[in-house]
Amino acid sequence: MPVHKRTVRRSHKADGRPRQVTLRVLADHLGLSPATVSLVLNRASVADSIPHSTQERIFAAAREFNYRPSFAARHARTQRSFNVGVLVPEVSEGYAALVMSGIESHLLKEGYFYLVASHHHRTDLVEEYPKLLMGRFVDGLIVVDTPWHHDLPVPVLTVSGHNSVDGVSNILLDHDRAAELALRHLQQLGHKRIAFIKGQEFSSDTEARWNSITQAAKQLNIRLYPKLTVQLEGEIATPQLGYRVTKRLLERKERFTALFAFNDISAIGAIRALRDAHLDVPNDVSVVGFDDIQSAAFQNPRLTTIRQPLRKMGTIAAETLLRRIARPDDDSYPREIVVEPELVIRESTSRITH
Repeated sequence: MPVHKRTVRRSHKADGRPRQVTLRVLADHLGLSPATVSLVLNRASVADSIPHSTQERIFAAAREFNYRPSFAARHARTQRSFNVGVLVPEVSEGYAALVMSGIESHLLKEGYFYLVASHHHRTDLVEEYPKLLMGRFVDGLIVVDTPWHHDLPVPVLTVSGHNSVDGVSNILLDHDRAAELALRHLQQLGHKRIAFIKGQEFSSDTEARWNSITQAAKQLNIRLYPKLTVQLEGEIATPQLGYRVTKRLLERKERFTALFAFNDISAIGAIRALRDAHLDVPNDVSVVGFDDIQSAAFQNPRLTTIRQPLRKMGTIAAETLLRRIARPDDDSYPREIVVEPELVIRESTSRITH
């Protein structure tokens, strides 16, 4: 027997505002049972058995009629808060902001709220904020560029955590590949004396990336010079940090023809310091950054860099966390998810001419 769809007509209240479309009305319009529509809209784990085309029809109709499931009903039925906690060092242009954009986009699409806490690398806040977020009844946590050792009763996703903790999924960049791409690029341009800006000691990526650089340099027969290595100091991501350590590097009077910076923000500061020292980029010194933040392509010169898929990493973190929240008894979740870097060649590197 054919299913007859019900035409949804939006009635209005006395004050002229449209009445909210109910679950039953939406289900009748689609020719589906209210239970099926509810399972899909509330993203229940058993909804995976419902054909993808049917799920798309349900979401499309919900958008068309601006249907929103009752939060109270969702909470009563699932015992979830539909809140996620996000812990970051700080939010400014660069790494954390791009990861956050991926997290935010996916969580909002999936009907989740999120609470963000910035610890600014203070150990007391790194210890305290997870407890405070748990006090807000979050269903899970995403932890960005932060050492992690807590044992929590909710799923946890770390981005660049670099440590193995039970119950935690970690999203990592292939730093070995990233180091090889950057150093091979500079080597092919004829550079032998390469300076390096290491990350701050507190950054989760610093040790892993430096270990990868030393390994890649050994494989490529590139000599590392201790006097050509400096380290960022300071908490807030700003070009000033790169400017400061590059000035210190130049004061050592050690010749170098290329510089590989820990991130794009410090690379931008380094270029300014090189120019202030009357050095041309890239003719005197080639510069390679890391991350490929949005402004990297608009610098002068445009910045050659190692692209981390930061927004994608944030999206993967949110997707994986919500999947784990929906299946709390499933122990087959990934412990590590490795993403690949990409070399983006622009105008800040060139072949050595002297």
